[in-house]
Amino acid sequence: MTGATPYPCRVAQDTPLTAHRGERILAFMVASSVGLSILAFVAIIVGTAAGVTDFGTGAWPVVFVLPLVGLPIGLVLIIVLIIVSGLRRGREARDAGN
Repeated sequence: MTGATPYPCRVAQDTPLTAHRGERILAFMVASSVGLSILAFVAIIVGTAAGVTDFGTGAWPVVFVLPLVGLPIGLVLIIVLIIVSGLRRGREARDAGN
């Protein structure tokens, strides 16, 4: 069968995918910031349940401070991600209308 297509009917042409690297980086930054903060909460809960009484030594001070820093940073990054995504979508909508 010469000239045969791999599909039995017509298919849409490939559309170019635009790279949204900045948005992906922001999304991973949000996920890691919030994820580490949640893991710190869980570590504090598990440590308390395990009977740890001295949270001022070792890695515990970092575990206690991490949610205080990580969650506000995650919130700011979410807001930045929403703004960047909205600007990109608006730009694509304007370009599609032309």
